[in-house]
Amino acid sequence: MDHFFNIFANLLKEAAMPLTVFLITIAVGYIIRKVAFLRLAKWAGNTKNQIDDIIIAATRGPSIVWFLMLGLYFALELTMLPENIIGIIAKGLLALGIFSITLVLANIISQAIRVYSSKIESTLPVTSLTQNISRVIILGTGILIIINSLGISITPILATLGIGGLAVALALQETLTNLFSGFHITVARQIKIGDYIKLDSDEEGYVIDINWRTTKIRMLPNNVVLIPNEKLTKAIVTNYYLPEKEMAVLVNLGVHYNSDLKKVEAVTCEVAKEIMKTVPGGVPGFEPFIRYNTFGDSSIGFTVILRAKEFVDQYLIKHEFIKKLHEEYKKEGITIPYPIRTIHYEQVKEKRNNL
Repeated sequence: MDHFFNIFANLLKEAAMPLTVFLITIAVGYIIRKVAFLRLAKWAGNTKNQIDDIIIAATRGPSIVWFLMLGLYFALELTMLPENIIGIIAKGLLALGIFSITLVLANIISQAIRVYSSKIESTLPVTSLTQNISRVIILGTGILIIINSLGISITPILATLGIGGLAVALALQETLTNLFSGFHITVARQIKIGDYIKLDSDEEGYVIDINWRTTKIRMLPNNVVLIPNEKLTKAIVTNYYLPEKEMAVLVNLGVHYNSDLKKVEAVTCEVAKEIMKTVPGGVPGFEPFIRYNTFGDSSIGFTVILRAKEFVDQYLIKHEFIKKLHEEYKKEGITIPYPIRTIHYEQVKEKRNNL
């Protein structure tokens, strides 16, 4: 019994110093972390640049792991464990450290892409696909560094991945087709997040994301339609944001044959100018105009050309324009006729007499 007690006492004696160093390191690290992040947060609050906030947010959690690893490393240096075991644990700590730093870098770059998307949009189209690809590249690089640091040659691994990649490509042909189609859509920049598009299959709405498999479109009723990237690349697409968001708004009308067409034009353009200046979504500096185009069955047809800042603005513009124009036409005595047919009896009698 005394023998086991002596062994236990010796173990406690040997572990006391490493455990004390471990706990002291954790305590000091906690204090340093708390003070450092308080000061960094205060400093970041006084800056306009958001990159410091991103870095602080990305390193706040992993910093706890780093101090735990540091405490464990110092404790190992004071233990009486065999060198081979210490070496294995040290390599594990190194791998964990590299992996945690890789995760931090991946999060920083991903968040920076998202936050600065408006500034880097001209060089790097920002979608969930580009964010995830950047994250995968960084994580893949980190994993290769970890493998290499453990003394494992990565050359055979890369060769195996190359051979295995061919088999994966054949098995996941449809998935990879959508993936590369997503790359094509993103890089071609003919369809971007925020654009309003319409497909030849009648789906239309705002592009809200392009991921590895589908493009998400939020339709005006506020539901989301998912279009496989491959089908989107093959579809006939109308992008209402290219070459710019502003677009012509055409309203087709007709007036009675007895109308004074100059007066009709003057009244219509005056109402259209007022709509352009007062209705949200109108282009105040645009000069509306009309073009007569048909002698219809019951009216002279014409088209009023207005202008909207973007696609959905046209609905309110048309709504307010028709209301106001109807009111003004009543005041000015301008008639919008019902569809009618006039039968000339004299012509009918003449035809019968000729028979």
